[in-house]
Amino acid sequence: MASKELINEYLQWRAFRRQSQLDSEFRAARKKLDDARISATRMTEAYRSMADKGAEQGACYRTLYQRDHDGVAVTCEGWLFVRRVLAEGGTTRVRATLLETFRLENGQQEPGKTTAEKVTLEIYDQLLTSQNMALVVRVDRTDGDRQTNFLTFADQVRGDLRPHLA
Repeated sequence: MASKELINEYLQWRAFRRQSQLDSEFRAARKKLDDARISATRMTEAYRSMADKGAEQGACYRTLYQRDHDGVAVTCEGWLFVRRVLAEGGTTRVRATLLETFRLENGQQEPGKTTAEKVTLEIYDQLLTSQNMALVVRVDRTDGDRQTNFLTFADQVRGDLRPHLA
């Protein structure tokens, strides 16, 4: 096997391995959030806090989200800079900037290697009939590219990404 082929296969294996890790982490975090029965109101408070810290300290928060690929939800990873939270007409929207750091087709990327993307997220309560009518919070992208089910970790934060947000 040629050296270049071997390296390409190795990089592909690493991407699939990372994808598997992110999928597992996403499922565990989603289950924990659903089991805690966090409401949209509490989630909104968390995002407001992220926006405050973003304005004061340039804080970016690690986020996992799903992207639809021909009907299959694939977990992606990035860093989210929350610019502001708007409550208007019964809906809560979050204006943010996303720095993508992992997508299966691109593999692992350092923040800033891909273009920062402005996103609008919506926070809402969802009724799950499959779990005895449980009410769970969801955060989905409303303005774009097949990205849904954002899970942003308030305890995984960086302050060094501001130069990449332009």
